[in-house]
Amino acid sequence: MLVRGTRGWRILLGLLVFAVALTLSDVLNLVTLHWILEKATMLGPVALVILFLPELRQTLEGLTKFSLMPERVVEAGHEKTLDRTAVEEIVGAVTEMARDRIGAILVIETGAHMDEIAANGVPLNAKISSSLLGSIFFGQNPLHDGAVIIRGDSILAAACRLPLSESARIDKTLHMRHRAAIGVTEQNDAVSIVVSEERGTISVVQEGKLQLLKTSAELREFLINQVTKDEPRPEPIRPFRKKDRDKDKTKVTAKTAEKIAEQDVEMASTGVTPLE
Repeated sequence: MLVRGTRGWRILLGLLVFAVALTLSDVLNLVTLHWILEKATMLGPVALVILFLPELRQTLEGLTKFSLMPERVVEAGHEKTLDRTAVEEIVGAVTEMARDRIGAILVIETGAHMDEIAANGVPLNAKISSSLLGSIFFGQNPLHDGAVIIRGDSILAAACRLPLSESARIDKTLHMRHRAAIGVTEQNDAVSIVVSEERGTISVVQEGKLQLLKTSAELREFLINQVTKDEPRPEPIRPFRKKDRDKDKTKVTAKTAEKIAEQDVEMASTGVTPLE
């Protein structure tokens, strides 16, 4: 399961062919070929580590999902960083770009900062807005060829180059833009939004898994559930009822009568006759 469906599967087939050739060279008494293959096996452990490095990294990252270590030790955790206003700006921009078939990749940080990826792009540090996102991915804009990195409620950088996924399980009909969106979520705590230039479709990617969305409402729901900060709900306003109004009126009348009585006592003590 470690290598099935990845380039590691082809590497294992190559190792099997190597083992068969080594055995046959010994059986057929091919001394020179057997000597070369036997010496090559000395570098086997180092070669395996180099060849299977991506798969080993994914396996080690996957171990953290089985709660072998406390979550706060192995990872910072999935953070919700957007507010509702930013979500609506993103949904509006993505919906418009999908309608006009403008290709785009938006990467939203949900964990450790992706400073290395942001550094290869153009820094913006601008507040998220649908008009700004639309202008970045407009075809004549030099920043359109690349991804936008979103941190919190700001566009951190644009025209960023993303690592491509090397998984063989990806649909062959998906091209570089979708492979880049999948690759960045395989290696980082992030959520990607992809707009297909050919189909005008919207997809979201999380932990290397791509999901095709049908409507902008699905995108809004996904962002609210996955990356939107939990905002405190306002206390419900209690309706003003008639008995509350009568109670308040009684309190005011009682206070007024008490105050008048105090004034009458004070005036009587000074020899002044209170007015009727």
